[in-house]
Parts: sequence; C-alpha cells; structure tokens
Amino acid sequence: MQDKRIILLAGKWDTTPIVYNFLQDHFGVEKVLLEEGVPRREFLKKRIKKLGWITVSGQVLFQVFIGKLLNKTSRKRINEIAREYSLTRKPIPGEKIIYLSSVNSDNCLSELQQLQPDLVIVHGTRIISKKILNGVKATFINIHAGITPRYRGSHGAYWALANNDAEHCGVTVHMVDAGIDTGNVLFQERIPVTRKDNFATYSYLQLAVGLQLLKKAMEQFFEKKLTPVENKLNSALWHHPTLWGYLSRRIFKGVK
Repeated sequence: MQDKRIILLAGKWDTTPIVYNFLQDHFGVEKVLLEEGVPRREFLKKRIKKLGWITVSGQVLFQVFIGKLLNKTSRKRINEIAREYSLTRKPIPGEKIIYLSSVNSDNCLSELQQLQPDLVIVHGTRIISKKILNGVKATFINIHAGITPRYRGSHGAYWALANNDAEHCGVTVHMVDAGIDTGNVLFQERIPVTRKDNFATYSYLQLAVGLQLLKKAMEQFFEKKLTPVENKLNSALWHHPTLWGYLSRRIFKGVK
C-alpha cells in the first residue's frame, strides 16, 4: 500500500478533518484538495430555479429555526459518537492542503494531474464533472449519507425514517461517476439509530459506519479486488426538509 498515492478531495465541512485523520491513520494521505463552498446567493438561486421559492423558503426557515438549534443541542451526542467510533477532529496540517475554488476548475484538474493519485477519496464536494473524473487515471470513491439509489442527495437517514423505511436508513460507499450519487455500490450498511439521535446526529453515525466500510473498500482496491455492483433499488433524489415538513413529521411520526 505504501506505493499508492491517496488524495482527499473535499469540501470545507466540520467532518472533513475526521475523514482526513482516519485516512492518514490507516493509509496515509498525499494531499487534501479543499474546495470553497458554493456562494450562498448562487446556491439559493439554483435551488429556487429547481424547487421553487416556496420550498426553498421552507428549507431556509428549517435551517434557521431548527437546524441550528439541533446542531447546538446535539453536541453531547455528537461527541459521544466521536468517542465510540474513535473519530479524530484535530485540524488538517496546513502543508497538506491545496485550496480550490471548485472541484471542477482547471486548477483542480491541473493539481490532480501533477499529483497523479491512484485513489481519490471524495467528501462533501460539488458533483464532479467528467472532465475531472476522466482527467486522471485514478479511482474515485465516495461515502454517501444514504442508501443509494433510493436515497440519493441529502439527508438519506432522515428521509428513510420519515418514509417508515428504517431498513434503508444507512450509508453507502460507492464509485464516483458524473451523476448525483449514482455510482456503482461497493458497500452498504444500516446505521444504529438510538432515541438520542436526530437530524443533526444521523450524519455522524453515517460517517462513523461509512469510514469502516471505506476501509474495506480501500483494502480491496489495494488488493485489486474491488467488486462494484449496481443496486436495483428504486432511485430518488432528496433535498433538505422544509420547516413545516419537519415539524409535521416530528409531531405525527416522531421522526427527529
């Protein structure tokens, strides 16, 4: 494994150091290509065009009144998950980071071509274009917070519970293609949701379980035994909940 070059291609999220430290501890990481987030105005404009202003307004209200509150009140549970699964959140060393405006920029392609990685681990980026995926001879693997293809997009664990589909409340490690979480599956597993968990903690459980699945996938990659398969589940794309949708599901279904 020592002769394989591993790159982490990630967004600026609180969970990115967790992924980096896990990879560094188990395999070593050559560099972290870290992209800037999409400007909020641009993000909202695209989302409104796709979903309509009423839905997007509800999503914003959810984040303002519920999302931030849950993140604040769930710190104890998040720290508990981190301890239970030995998730390390120490900062990524500055010398490891290369900053990008976008994963789909010419700069990103140039950096990847110079680094010549064997394996690129993706975490929380924009949808990656074919230009990038085909621009280097590397395998791209992602941990997705949901069971694909039934729960593509955002908050797969929450939506599975909201749909009375606990069997598919889980996480997927998959190959990356140019679609939205449509790459062939390497591993999938349910997550152990407890009464202490909620919208703010599901993703940490998914990451904790997903990292163990990622380790298996990477070991298979190094042994040249990767066996991607196509999951035949129905396919659906999910987004952030609205304020009124979340409150309704919490009151009538008990889904937090």
